[in-house]
Amino acid sequence: MHLLVFQHIEAEHPAAFANHMAAAGDTFDTVRFFANDTIPDFSDYDALLVMGGPMDVWETKVNPWLIQEKAAIRTWLRTTGKPYLGICLGHQLLVDAMGGTCTKMALPELALSEIHKTNAAQTDAVFAHLPESFKALHWHGVEASILPPNATVLAQNGACGVQAIRVGSSAWGMQFHPEIIKGLIPTWLRNPDNAQCAESWLHSATATKDLSHAVEAYVPEALIYSKTIYTAFRKEMG
Repeated sequence: MHLLVFQHIEAEHPAAFANHMAAAGDTFDTVRFFANDTIPDFSDYDALLVMGGPMDVWETKVNPWLIQEKAAIRTWLRTTGKPYLGICLGHQLLVDAMGGTCTKMALPELALSEIHKTNAAQTDAVFAHLPESFKALHWHGVEASILPPNATVLAQNGACGVQAIRVGSSAWGMQFHPEIIKGLIPTWLRNPDNAQCAESWLHSATATKDLSHAVEAYVPEALIYSKTIYTAFRKEMG
C-alpha cells in the first residue's frame, strides 16, 4: 500500500504509524505544508493520513495553506472513495472540511487519560478492535462542536464529547494522539508554540515535564493501540 501524509509542522510526523507502515511493507509520501510542498495527484495513493499541529482550523490568514488543504480533503473524500485518517488537527480538519464546526474548549485538554467507546464503535471497522476503554494522550484546546453530515461518534470522555468520529464509511478522525513513540513529546516541546501551549495549560514547566515522563512510560501500551488502529485501517484500503 502507498499512503499520502499531510504534515503541518516538522515535529508532528507519522511517528508510530511510520513504523507500522514499514512493518507492513507499505510506503508513504509526505506533503509538508510548512515547507510549501505541492499536493500530488491522488490516483497514486491508497489512503490519506493527516497529522496534528498547533494551529487552528480557522487560522487561514496566518496559515493560508489551510484553505488548500481543506479543499484537498473534500476532494479526497468526495471523489476517491479511499480511506482517510485524521489525528488531532487532522480530525478537526475532517470536521471543518465536511461541513461541521470546531470551536475553542472552555478548558483545554492536555493529559494522559481514559477515553470510552460508544455503542456505535462496537461495529466500526476500526474501533471495534480496540478495548471498551483505553488510555490516550490528549493535547488540544479545540473540539468538534457541530458534526458534519453522516458523522458517527465513536469515542468520548468527560473532557471532550467527540474523541473520535467516522464520517461516511471510510473517514476516521481521532482527537487524541495514538501515534506516540519514545522521544516524541520532547520533540514536540522543542516547537515554541507547543511548549508555550503546554506550560500555559498545565501552569508550570514542572507539570509539563511530569506529563512528558508519563507519556514515555505509556509508549509500550500506546504502540499496541496504534498497531491495532493501523492494521484495521489498512484493511479498508482494499
